[in-house]
Amino acid sequence: MNIFNTLKRFSLSAKLSVLFLILLVFMVTFLPNLEIFNYNKPTGKALESPSKAHILGTDDLGIDLFSQLIYGGRISLFVGLLTAIIAGIGGSLIGIISGYFEGYIDKIFMRLADIFLILPELPTMIVLGAFFGPSMKNIIFVLSIFTWTKTARIIRSKVLSIKEDKYIKMAKAYGGGFLYITFKHFLPKIFPIIMISFIKLINRAIIFEASLSFLGLGDPTSKSWGLILNYALNFEGIYFTPYWKWWLVSPLVSIILVVVSISLIVREFESIYKIKV
Repeated sequence: MNIFNTLKRFSLSAKLSVLFLILLVFMVTFLPNLEIFNYNKPTGKALESPSKAHILGTDDLGIDLFSQLIYGGRISLFVGLLTAIIAGIGGSLIGIISGYFEGYIDKIFMRLADIFLILPELPTMIVLGAFFGPSMKNIIFVLSIFTWTKTARIIRSKVLSIKEDKYIKMAKAYGGGFLYITFKHFLPKIFPIIMISFIKLINRAIIFEASLSFLGLGDPTSKSWGLILNYALNFEGIYFTPYWKWWLVSPLVSIILVVVSISLIVREFESIYKIKV
């Protein structure tokens, strides 16, 4: 599978989404390192409206909102990416092991997955977030343990199907072990599913992180998009002032743009590979 050939088949909206995300990753990676972007120090008067000096204005402490937005994007994308790596790899491994070995191993993993599936995600995350305390590590941990289940179930069902093919049985008969069959036969078949699941996990993690931070359960030093919304809404009478136009709208639009862009890319991959994850 050539990823560049796949990208060429994308629709215009999906290509624009890819370009937007590449630009965003570049901005959140490099711009916060520049001295002109102070995301935690006042650089102007409190609650300045957008201007040349402050593109999106300032908050109640005089901190530049554009700088906060860029740094918050780094936090949100970092949480989404790391959660997707942990949950994606963990869920894929569990799905492959369950589908290959079946028996008691499969029952244990799938009953564990059932427990997490029947629990309401956001309310349980809120309880766990409050229990473990507001920190970046705790948020990633809580998100990871709730997002691996769907990937594991999808991979397991695919492995169970592939395992019945004659060439897999032949490989076993000739002494092919678990690792050989996994890398030689399973992974090439399930890679598109893993890739789509991974991208979807990033999307879910960004939404959940923003939700938890918005509710005040995120790392108070992170300046993530959800936390910016939390601080803005805690400003007394914000809707009776013009401040909401730049303080509330900018992080909200950022979250929406990222989530919609990732969703368009996922939809395009599902359409190309004819897979519904």
